[in-house]
Amino acid sequence: MNAVDLAGCALLPMKKTKFLFIRFSSIGDIVLTSPLVRCLKQQVEEAEIHFVTKHKYRELLIGNPNISKIHYLNDHFGLLLKELKEENFDYVIDLHHNLRSFRIKRSLGIPACSFHKLNLWKWLLVNLKWDLLPDLHIVDRYFNTLSRFHVIPDGWGLDYFIPAGEEYDISRLPERYRQGYVAVIISGTYATKQLPASRVAEICESISYPMILVGGNCETPMSREIDRLVGDHVLNLAGKTTISESASLVRDARLVLTNDTGMMHIAAAFRKKILSFWGNTVPKFGMYPYKPHPASRIMEVKGLPCRPCSKLGYASCPKKHLRCMNDQDIAGAVTWIRENYQE
Repeated sequence: MNAVDLAGCALLPMKKTKFLFIRFSSIGDIVLTSPLVRCLKQQVEEAEIHFVTKHKYRELLIGNPNISKIHYLNDHFGLLLKELKEENFDYVIDLHHNLRSFRIKRSLGIPACSFHKLNLWKWLLVNLKWDLLPDLHIVDRYFNTLSRFHVIPDGWGLDYFIPAGEEYDISRLPERYRQGYVAVIISGTYATKQLPASRVAEICESISYPMILVGGNCETPMSREIDRLVGDHVLNLAGKTTISESASLVRDARLVLTNDTGMMHIAAAFRKKILSFWGNTVPKFGMYPYKPHPASRIMEVKGLPCRPCSKLGYASCPKKHLRCMNDQDIAGAVTWIRENYQE
């Protein structure tokens, strides 16, 4: 029997029911599934939840007490299908909705509830500037896949669980930073989603609070440039921490400055005060911070005819000016930091 994508799935019998969630990548997208996993576990009696993702994102899920087992997408897709078939799942919740998730659903041959990505609507906004997207966060749209199970949002927000023993050892920080700091997340999959090093440096030079740069290996060149511009005022940990260590640094920060990137959603899961900078993407895509601290603020340059220029991003600005990031209100950002740091 082929998998059937349902607008909603049949009501659950009162027995152990096995669900398979599919979300292969990436950091933010996986973290944004956490309310669904939590609410399904809490609201459906005897629900057993499995999750399939890429192995490099295992840290995002292994600490989650609502997930019974994680399966990993790798180069041996046939072995993954065999492994999944042996689990005898009852339902698939497909939040990735691509060719590989389709192959899993077809192979398992069980009812599947799939997420509608609204790619046509996004294309219209990017290319024609026609805004037909709903005013709804992607998490709330995710919940449509669980509607027939009568699972509803509980209002709490995102979850993030740092595996035991994998936090950043705060005693490794210089004494000054142990009293409080601002986490500056400089990561971003695309350059057009990153606040440039010169603009980050302007912020750092305008305040006296300790700042910690957080990012992956790809952000090492940018972090070194910020180091060069600012000096000892910033502690550069970009490329020097694991995902879990970075998450704990974000959790323990007084404030979080971030691009539109995965770690932003981890900050939201910890209910941090978040100042998020938006470049070529727009909050209307539905992936702004979900239920963060109410003092959080979104920074974007409105009125640019070229924005959004992509639903993802580019290695460089197609217009060569990157006004969406270079024209950010740095003075306003500094004011927000000063107003919120001591509270």
